[in-house]
Formats: sequence, structure tokens, C-alpha cells
Amino acid sequence: MKLTVSQGDITKCKVDAIVNAANSSLLGGGGVDGAIHRAAGPELVTECRTLNGCQTGDAKLTGGYRLPAPYVIHTVGPVWNGGKNREPELLASCYRRVLEIASERALKSVAFPNISTGIYGFPKEKACTIALETVRNFGKQQQTSVEHVQFVCFDDENYRLYQQQLA
Repeated sequence: MKLTVSQGDITKCKVDAIVNAANSSLLGGGGVDGAIHRAAGPELVTECRTLNGCQTGDAKLTGGYRLPAPYVIHTVGPVWNGGKNREPELLASCYRRVLEIASERALKSVAFPNISTGIYGFPKEKACTIALETVRNFGKQQQTSVEHVQFVCFDDENYRLYQQQLA
């Protein structure tokens, strides 16, 4: 499994699935969640309404609608509360569940945003380490169709962290 990092707008990625750092309602919000919902169009929220939300650490798949990616995999990251409420385990579960869903659908490429590092306040360096370790371990331990994982960073700090840890 090839891992790469880029900086920019995840809604422009030409991959099999982009990952939405969603809230538990799956009905849109701020940050990357709002950007994905705006770019995909109103059909996305219509489909999301049929999913009955999503638990923290889990993920659900929808169509991509007006996005270049045919699918969106929505995952709900943990809100950082000092790390005492299983936040690292829940964040790792987000990455794992997305890759499991991608594998079930025989998808080859997935683009992840920096889950939980915005308004949810997860420390960026810790989140980067968890993301990379979880994805690498999944690729080693599971049979997977996923050949390429792209980490799409919106801000400079996350981009630098991913570049350093991937080097």
C-alpha cells in the first residue's frame, strides 16, 4: 500500500473514495464536513438522512454525487478531552473502519483528511502518528484492495507533520 501526502482541497481528489470527518448526525457541519457536503450537492444530505447517523469511531459509505470521487466514506472522530476517554483508540478505529469499508467495496484509492484535528481539538502530531501507524498496520495485517492512501492536509502544520513522518 502506497502512502502519500498532499496539501489542498480534498473535494477535488480523483480517488475512489474521499473520507469525510463527519459529526455523528452525518448531516453536514463545518470544516471539511461542510466543504464535502457543499461540493457533493444536496443529494448527499438526502442519502445521509437514511443512514441514522454514525457512532464515534465507526464509518458509513455514500455516493459522491457531484464530487470527482464516486464515494464518500463518512467517519466520526473523537473530540479531544485530554486522551482519557479512549480518544486514541477511537481515532485509530476511524481509519481502520474506513479501510475495511473500502476493502469490502474493492476500492483501490482513498483520500483522508486530518480527522479530529480541527474543531475537535485532537493534538495534530499525535493524530498524525495514529493515522500513519493504523493505515500501515492495516496494510500489513489485512488482505485489502486499497493500493493508495493519500493524506490530504488543509493546513501547513498538518502537511509538515505528515511529510516528516512519511519521510
